Amino acid sequence: MMVSHGLYGTLWMLSCFGLFLSEDLQFSGPANGAVGGSVVFAPDNPPSTSNDAVQWHFGTAIIVTALSDSTTIASAYRDRVSFDKNTLALELWNLTLNDSGIYRLTVLPSAGGQLTGETLLQVLENITNVRLIGPEESLIEGESSANISSEGTGSITSVQWMKDNSPLSPSNSIIFSSDNRSVSISPVQRSDSGEYQCTYRNPVSSETATLNLTINYGPEDVSIKGEDVVDLGVRVSLSCSANSEPAASFNWKINGTDTDVTTDTFIIDETDFTHSGDYICTAWNSVTKRSASQKHALLVKVGGRGGGGLSSGAIAGIVIGVLVAVAGICGLIVYLTKTKKISKINLRQNGPARGAAQSRQEPDLNYADISHFQKAGGERVNLGNKSEFSTEYAEVKHGGKSRAPPPPYGSQVRK
Repeated sequence: MMVSHGLYGTLWMLSCFGLFLSEDLQFSGPANGAVGGSVVFAPDNPPSTSNDAVQWHFGTAIIVTALSDSTTIASAYRDRVSFDKNTLALELWNLTLNDSGIYRLTVLPSAGGQLTGETLLQVLENITNVRLIGPEESLIEGESSANISSEGTGSITSVQWMKDNSPLSPSNSIIFSSDNRSVSISPVQRSDSGEYQCTYRNPVSSETATLNLTINYGPEDVSIKGEDVVDLGVRVSLSCSANSEPAASFNWKINGTDTDVTTDTFIIDETDFTHSGDYICTAWNSVTKRSASQKHALLVKVGGRGGGGLSSGAIAGIVIGVLVAVAGICGLIVYLTKTKKISKINLRQNGPARGAAQSRQEPDLNYADISHFQKAGGERVNLGNKSEFSTEYAEVKHGGKSRAPPPPYGSQVRK
């Protein structure tokens, strides 16, 4: 009984004066636990010999007392504490915020003396319901500002921002709030588009929220890809593109005239000469309300080896010339048919009389000069009379291998 009384007296002294004992038992550092979770306290250097008595305290309150033949747990911890005599480890579960504080271990080795040590527990609420709140309106490059704020519940010890999995750093246009829970971007640029991540952390939990930000811009850098010169009767495809967010819509004009093509590709199944001209593609952004255009010249030519051929203008000129010539011939025939008679045709020799030898070597060249016609009423019509608006005439010539010059314009042969 006296031994037992002496042992309990020693434990009482340890309880009262333990805070003044030297610390011989080492712990790895402060312990952290989550509300509702568990934690284990264990010294890094437990005694290698048997112990006569071990006691754990929280503040001044005894949690557990272990003697060589018994272990006693305080009623306040009975349903959530376990103790290991070999390692001197104390496990505490169903943690609450009130469990935060200093925990002290006291040991009386059988070899004599005493060992003490203490550790700190911090109980934290798990982080939950983290989310990001961003702008609801459309953001336009160079015009809009974006504010992103974060919120969540739990014990928050740090807030970290990322963009596309890389740290987001402050700059002239990116400013963080003093508590680091919101960020402002002004003005926004297209490079600000991407996924923003905000992580709330504490030593026992973390949670991340994400937000996608889209910066609208353009259209710009409109370009048209396709051939410049094509053969008649081939298939042609012109492709229009532009840098734009969101993707631009397109419309096409040919030589300033609207078409019904509203896609990025203009297709001609079979070219003809009417397809030559300037093709204008206009890109439109429905969010930025901006547009930009590009022009592409296309020439349709007659196909041929070696890349030769006439342009559409040259061919049109030839066709018109042929038609005019045919019309003139037809008109002359009709006129000559209707004319009653030719008043006078003068046949003249070309040049002065020639010698016999010269005449034998080269025959005289003659021509017919129609000097005037007779109208249907019988009166004469002089050639070249500008006052006679009904005058019609033709110059008819015939000759051999060379031609003589005609008589002076407007001259007439006497009867």
